[in-house]
Amino acid sequence: MADNQAIDFDKEMVGTVAVTEKDALDLPALTAWFEEHVEGFEGPISYTKFKGGQSNPTYRIDTPGASYVLRRQPFGKLLPSAHAVDREYAAMTGLYPTGFPVPRTYGLCEDTDVIGSKFFVMSMADGRSLWNGALPGLTPEERREHYHALIDTMADLHLNDPQAIGMGDYGKPTDYCARQIARWTKQYKLSETEHMPEMERLIAWLPQTIPPQHGSSVVHGDYRLDNVIFAHDEPKIIAVLDWELSTLGDPIADFSYLMLNWYQPADGRAGLSGLDLEALGIPTVEQAVERYVARTGYPVPPMDWYFAYNLFRLAGIMQGIKKRVIDGTASSAHAQAMSERVRPLAERAYQFALAAGMEE
Repeated sequence: MADNQAIDFDKEMVGTVAVTEKDALDLPALTAWFEEHVEGFEGPISYTKFKGGQSNPTYRIDTPGASYVLRRQPFGKLLPSAHAVDREYAAMTGLYPTGFPVPRTYGLCEDTDVIGSKFFVMSMADGRSLWNGALPGLTPEERREHYHALIDTMADLHLNDPQAIGMGDYGKPTDYCARQIARWTKQYKLSETEHMPEMERLIAWLPQTIPPQHGSSVVHGDYRLDNVIFAHDEPKIIAVLDWELSTLGDPIADFSYLMLNWYQPADGRAGLSGLDLEALGIPTVEQAVERYVARTGYPVPPMDWYFAYNLFRLAGIMQGIKKRVIDGTASSAHAQAMSERVRPLAERAYQFALAAGMEE
């Protein structure tokens, strides 16, 4: 597979760095926790920190016999319901026995006295992280197969019956978009740093115009190319990561979030807008929707409202990051750049809302 460029790019984006003093963990306390909770653990521990993961700091934990991943909440004061490592843990723990591609979980620690925050430990997924939506270094056929895997894996998640897999109590199955709008309105207001008229209009308009919810499934909430791990030698997803925003909800809202990448600028991340998709071998919006519908049987309505909703939601998430940058508690080196996206996201959401029928 001709993917050297992609692998080099990924190492630049998602490699690990030495742990700074402000992100240091209490290794004796952590070792004691591992000895009690992680089957087969044998120390000593060495560790580094992943460059990404601006929401929940993420560490690579190495021992002589195995490697693990530790995800923790940021140190310091947190917004209510933010940085939900317990939800990430619950989602992966529930889905792992079904065969859906998630890491194996080893334990959740809610005792903040151990390392200073809640955390959980999971297995290390040995594969490829692909951040650039154009998938440089792959052939057109390989790109198509990778995107098919991305769409099919999301469809398979949505086809799981929450009751049948023991996740019927993972969230409220109805009124998903209403609950999300209320949540991110609250989070946005708690971290607001400037007045944005577009956000105020969306806060007023979105709750009044919610489409009927087609059905209920486990929804990821942040499903995109850079939140999955592919096998080294085939277009197969071996792990879906970052389940912090997962719950029970509207699969169409979840799918439309993925589809936003086709409208986001191609800037070296997941965005595809402006690329020659046919030449690259990447499915068009219509082809992606057709594939999802064929696999799930779900009707997909015109998505301007869903795009406005998802961009509003993203703006709320980025506003939280912006507030942490201002407060000096943001975890990722990319947090500053991400915090500058709040206004463009709000403005783009406003444009989609106008297309969906909102009056100027």
